[in-house]
Amino acid sequence: MKLSCGTSFAFLIMFLFAAQSMHVYAGSFHKDVQIHWGDGRGKVRDRDGKLLSLSLDKSSGSGFQSNQEFLYGKAEVQMKLVPGNSAGTVTTFYLKSPGTTWDEIDFEFLGNLSGHPYTLHTNVYTKGSGDKEQQFHLWFDPTVNFHTYCITWNPQRIIFTVDGIPIREFKNSESIGVPFPTKQPMRLYASLWEAEHWATRGGLEKTDWSKAPFTAFYRNYNVEGCVWANGKSSCPANSSWFTQQLDSNGQTRMKGVQSKYMVYNYCNDKRRFPRGVPVECS
Repeated sequence: MKLSCGTSFAFLIMFLFAAQSMHVYAGSFHKDVQIHWGDGRGKVRDRDGKLLSLSLDKSSGSGFQSNQEFLYGKAEVQMKLVPGNSAGTVTTFYLKSPGTTWDEIDFEFLGNLSGHPYTLHTNVYTKGSGDKEQQFHLWFDPTVNFHTYCITWNPQRIIFTVDGIPIREFKNSESIGVPFPTKQPMRLYASLWEAEHWATRGGLEKTDWSKAPFTAFYRNYNVEGCVWANGKSSCPANSSWFTQQLDSNGQTRMKGVQSKYMVYNYCNDKRRFPRGVPVECS
C-alpha cells in the first residue's frame, strides 16, 4: 500500500544527478528493518510484514531500525499508540546518524495520564546539537486508530506531516549560519521506551508498571530515499519529495495547526534564550 504524506505540497521538477537510480521501499518489516533490541518485545505480526508491535515492561523496551541508510528521503508509517495510562513512556519514529556529533529528525510521542492528551514532540539535531523543539497536542486520540506520520527531508527543508497535514517546516538556513543536516546519512528508527524522569509533565507523573506491558503498533512502513552505500548516495531520478515544499494551501494548513494545537515552540521561549531567540526563528 503506497501512502501519501505530501498531498498539501507543490511538486517541482527536480534536476538530475549523476548515477541516480530509484530506491523505493514499499514496506515490509520482514525485509526492510531489523528489530535490534528488546529481547523479543518487538514482533512482526503478519506474514506480509505490514504490521509490527513494540512493547515495554519494567525490564526493557524495544525498537527497530532500517537496514539501509539514507542521505535525504521521505519516511512514513502508520502508528497506533499505547492506550490508557501511558505516563512515562515514549513512542518514537525518527531518523538518526551514528557517532557523537550525530544528526537526527524526531517524532516522539510522550505518554499521558488517562484522559489527558499525548504530547507530540518534534526536534532537529545537527552535529549533536538539538534545541529546536516544537510540541503539539493532536486533534485526535492517537491510541484509537492508526494515523500516518511522515518526515520529508531534502536539501532545502524538513517537513513533518500528520495524516497528510503539515505541522512543521524546518528550512535549510545555512546561509545565515544555522546548521542543517546535509552530510551524514541516517537510518530510520522506532522505539518504545521508558523516560519517566522527563516524559510526562516534566517527570511529575511516573510510570504505573501495573499497566505493563505497554504496546504500540506500526504498520505500512514506507521509505523512499537516497540510499547510502560504499560512501556514496544514490538518489531517485524522478521523485517529487527531493524538491518538495509547502504551497500556499500547505502553509495555511500548517499555520492553522500551529495556532490551535502547538503547546511549545522554542522560537517563543524567551526565558530559555534571554539574549534573543535563534536567528532562524525570525
